[in-house]
Amino acid sequence: MIRTCISPDGTFRYGVHRPSYSVANMRGDDHHAELGTTRDGDRVENQRNFPEGDVDVPHAGAIYEIPNAFAFRGTTYIDSSWADAKARNPGAIALPRPQDVSLSRVLGSWSGGGMTVEEKKDFFSRLPDPVLSALAATSTDSEDLRILAGLCCELLFDEQTGDPKGLRYIKDDSGRIRAVVLNHDLFEAVANNPNLPDPYKVAMVLRPGVQGGSEIVGDVGGGGTHVFEYLRRNSYIPWGHFAANMAHDAVRYAVRDLDAEDMRGLRHLYYQRTYLRLARMLDLDVPRRGMLTQDVLEELRLRIVERMVEAAAQGRGLPYSATLWGWNFGFDFAPSGYRLHASHQQIHQQYALIPSTVASASSATDQDRESGRDLHAFACGDLVADAVAAYRRETGRGLFADYLRAIRSNQRTDGGSGESSLVVYEDEQVLLFVPKAQTSAFELQLMPLGPVGHLLDADTACRKSLDEAMLKAQQALEGLGARMVTSIEYSRRFDAEDNDQRLLYAFLPKLPYAPGGFSEAQLRSIIGHYPEDFAHACRMALARG
Repeated sequence: MIRTCISPDGTFRYGVHRPSYSVANMRGDDHHAELGTTRDGDRVENQRNFPEGDVDVPHAGAIYEIPNAFAFRGTTYIDSSWADAKARNPGAIALPRPQDVSLSRVLGSWSGGGMTVEEKKDFFSRLPDPVLSALAATSTDSEDLRILAGLCCELLFDEQTGDPKGLRYIKDDSGRIRAVVLNHDLFEAVANNPNLPDPYKVAMVLRPGVQGGSEIVGDVGGGGTHVFEYLRRNSYIPWGHFAANMAHDAVRYAVRDLDAEDMRGLRHLYYQRTYLRLARMLDLDVPRRGMLTQDVLEELRLRIVERMVEAAAQGRGLPYSATLWGWNFGFDFAPSGYRLHASHQQIHQQYALIPSTVASASSATDQDRESGRDLHAFACGDLVADAVAAYRRETGRGLFADYLRAIRSNQRTDGGSGESSLVVYEDEQVLLFVPKAQTSAFELQLMPLGPVGHLLDADTACRKSLDEAMLKAQQALEGLGARMVTSIEYSRRFDAEDNDQRLLYAFLPKLPYAPGGFSEAQLRSIIGHYPEDFAHACRMALARG
């Protein structure tokens, strides 16, 4: 039996552990000790840690074991002792809000208000790097952050406004021009703090060219938004990738600052670049400069689909047959030196095309390659395709069709009478929902309602709905306190035969007390609430706006 919570009868299947057991006491000695005293002076001792006989656990809390819809993502375990408390108050499902932090105010209070800015700068400069990093990541005081910015790089200032106008540059030993950054970790932490004044953000990381020589090969403007498309030519993604970044004149460091036009601009560049690259592979004429309108984009999509059918009939495939898309929202940096999230810029998205095959290192000759010994290039959507294929072999049915039925007919995981819907938001095109088996305790998923498996299947209406639902997902998560969210796309290969596989997006917040330990390494996701209650909390967050 394949591992999935989806059943051919359109329901979810999962297990319930109701533990009851006894443990043999093999301890040799007792180590009684006083732990301390209460405020009333009573002794607190540790006798309970040293029972005389065996330990009986007659009724431990129920644990729900839910296989993920897709076996490669493991299994989710819900601890009922935690989840029952949340079920009584779904509004309690939220992450802690950041505290107001200001070292400048503390110094002012400590000195009786007599400390000058220069004296504060001198004090800051004497702090050890871990303390500076902590302050850079958590301070909500713009004065703190201005001082820290001056410590981590050499800024040039406008004499009239006093705002930074750029960075100091020098030539390195190879003759390359580079910015004078004195402390790279501190620089990134400061530049990614939303409370840093915008002129500093522009001078340090947002102005085109300040992050390096990546070429700008597309943009979307107007309507209050402005997005640049950068080519990352020396990319960790083979064959290069693209980054859609909010521009210097449209600063967005929080989801609450992001509007529908911004999201459409970010996503439009992804659609446009994907369609243009595919059109060129198929020898179609494409526009040379300027942003494509929605009508032109849709016309191009239809021409690509038509040409692909012709190419397939002639036995010709595409060298690139899958898409890659992702978004790391948010940034944090631990004082210990661990980087906690990957964002260089809060609102940005990255995307690429993935080749069909990659030459095997053991098949380096032309003769070997012609023998079909190349490897299939990896795309994460292929793992979903494997799950779809296994499900069809086992049941004769489509996994996504049954997944949608199970979502529609869902009953509470604990069998109670409270909220039962997993749906957070939907329209005629798409469904935003909480997966029955969350791999992050705050995970959301998004998929089309129709058989849309990749971008070439997505018409104008579907693309618009995807964009709007993505914004809803981020708004719901931010409304619950999420500050770092990784979003990824699972898509079907353009030439895949089983059209049951739907385009799927997963939104995966990072949580303060779940850095990823041995449980996650074993694909065991530990969750402290029922998915139905989390869906309810998300709906409440959206209703609050």
